[in-house]
Amino acid sequence: MKYISAIGRYFMMIIEVFRKPTKWSVMKGLIFKEIDELIFNSLGIIIFISFFIGGVVTIQTALNLTSPFIPKYLIGFATRQSVILEFAPTFTSIIMVGKVGSYITSSIGSMRVTEQIDALEVMGVNALNYLIFPKIIAMFMYPFAIAISMFVGIFGGYIAASVGGFAPSADFVSGVQLDFIPFHVTYAFIKSVVFAFVIATIPSYFGFYLKGGALEVGKASTTSFIWTSVIVIILNYFLTQLLLG
Repeated sequence: MKYISAIGRYFMMIIEVFRKPTKWSVMKGLIFKEIDELIFNSLGIIIFISFFIGGVVTIQTALNLTSPFIPKYLIGFATRQSVILEFAPTFTSIIMVGKVGSYITSSIGSMRVTEQIDALEVMGVNALNYLIFPKIIAMFMYPFAIAISMFVGIFGGYIAASVGGFAPSADFVSGVQLDFIPFHVTYAFIKSVVFAFVIATIPSYFGFYLKGGALEVGKASTTSFIWTSVIVIILNYFLTQLLLG
């Protein structure tokens, strides 16, 4: 019953987010602030991780393709498929859950503890719309970050293959271009949009309905990370089955 109640309150929160919207003149500034905080400030860690993940995928693939009868261009093909289909949208999302999700929970939770949310509601402001709606809109820029992750991941694989001598540059590029299916990129973007909504809303739920003091803020951040990661992984399974199965 506890979990059913929590799920019901979560969906009620989503409905309330879109009711009684804040004035656009105010909301516009909040959205740009959240885009800068949630997306642009996360690009550094996304680029860093994607580059080395692409390199690791390339090295592991090359070390497993030891037969002289297997062409080297398959290394580029395997790297492209792994990065676009799974590592860029899903692995990056788990990292974003830790960085962005924890920030959202702690920031909203701190406002709850210091009674700033109560002050907003006393002034007649829809606190859910004011605090959560800008984060949802900002996170819809997330596919832009995933596109960068895809490019950097494949580039990292190219550098690893070239510098490590695992495959000639021309062969790696040929493998990246081999049997390319544009829908795979669309699939990755669809997943990233769904994950973006989850990352924006579930941590917000844990922060907004926080009870207690400063100690509970830290506990709520940990709990939101666990549950958001679980939901992302479960949704990844069902979206993969639905879109590619």
